[in-house]
Amino acid sequence: MEKALFGAGCFWGVEENFRKLPGVKKTEVGYCGGTTINPSYESVCKGDTNHAEVVLLEFDENEISFKILLDHFWKCHDPTTLNRQGPDIGTQYRSVIFYFNENQKIMAQDSKEIFSKKNNLNVVTEITNVKDYYKAEEYHQKYIQKTGLHCAI
Repeated sequence: MEKALFGAGCFWGVEENFRKLPGVKKTEVGYCGGTTINPSYESVCKGDTNHAEVVLLEFDENEISFKILLDHFWKCHDPTTLNRQGPDIGTQYRSVIFYFNENQKIMAQDSKEIFSKKNNLNVVTEITNVKDYYKAEEYHQKYIQKTGLHCAI
């Protein structure tokens, strides 16, 4: 199994969006890219931690490629708005791709450049290595499935 880690706004909707893709075997929401050890949802929402809300994917490379996941990432949110997705505002909602290896880094950078040029957009998505990922509280996991609610993505 391979892993991918994306931030694209409210992690509830992002998780639900990726969960439905064939080849994605597991999803988990969490926090990454900040400075606080073991952040809570409340501290992340206050903007004190600099963590992004993210979804961690485990996927089968024989069924879905990282490239396809990247293509889906660009389509499931607005990568041109800094620290914002729809009504959700704050650094935790930033557009970010966290890479696990050099190949993912190169693919993410190439994908960003292609998407930006093809659509003539100023893409603000960060691309950075994974560091200090923290699983979110259990009540956030599969939130859309549990509640039937929706959020802007």
